[in-house]
Amino acid sequence: MARIEPIEARYVYITVQGIEYRVHYEEAGKGIPLICMHSSGCESSEWRYMLNDPDVTAKFRVIAFDLPYHAKSLPPESIEWWKMEYKLTRNYFMDVIVEFSRALELDRPVYLGDATGGCIAPYLALNYPDIFRAVVAFEIGLLGGPATLEIFYHPQIGNELRRANAMYFCAPTSPEKYRRLVSWCSMLTAPPVVKGDMFLGFFDHDLTGLAEKIDTSRCAVYLLTGEYDPASSVEDTAELARHIKGAKFTPMKGISHSGMAENPPVVKGYLMPILDEISASLK
Repeated sequence: MARIEPIEARYVYITVQGIEYRVHYEEAGKGIPLICMHSSGCESSEWRYMLNDPDVTAKFRVIAFDLPYHAKSLPPESIEWWKMEYKLTRNYFMDVIVEFSRALELDRPVYLGDATGGCIAPYLALNYPDIFRAVVAFEIGLLGGPATLEIFYHPQIGNELRRANAMYFCAPTSPEKYRRLVSWCSMLTAPPVVKGDMFLGFFDHDLTGLAEKIDTSRCAVYLLTGEYDPASSVEDTAELARHIKGAKFTPMKGISHSGMAENPPVVKGYLMPILDEISASLK
């Protein structure tokens, strides 16, 4: 008998800032809606372990979608997108997530994001506490920093850099089978999209003066960062946590920047207590 995973895949149309997008998403489980957002230059397959984990899907409806321009969420047909520079800004990113939630008529979902996907989590808690009951962010700090984005989209730089970069952002203790898949997935996204995703983390992320305004009594905030992360260190995330009253921060031993994808069993050990706490708060 064939082995078939309990994951359903569909497409939903959402309109963001006047443009209609056909968005691909996968889901599994029942219960509290849990939106899982991939990191820069990646896709929903980053969350395949969550979608297949009965400990999670017993209480949560896990939903992972491809951000527009990523994987199966192809560029919109209603505009000449090839004449424009793709750039992931915080306002656009928030609008996509909020409209996706509304399109599926989700009842106060939990948002879970990794790296760039996690970067937007505090802004959702700040601006949409009536829509999201909690946000969980992997690998983020208080603010980004200037960088040269051209290395992510340059005719003289190929996928080998992205492969090597992805391996660099995995902990040395993470099993090779996971690290190799992280590097493989990093090579699948169009180079201009990778460059555009990086804009958020490097140039449009700054919670200075905003983090203190987040009301965790309305939207809980959980932060997790790996001890090996060279992009957002444990100290960076601890600094962010100090600015958000009521935020809960947990450093992760044996993990780097690639979150769930680089070592699912270890990350699950840190994530499940958070999900259990969120579930218990509804009883």
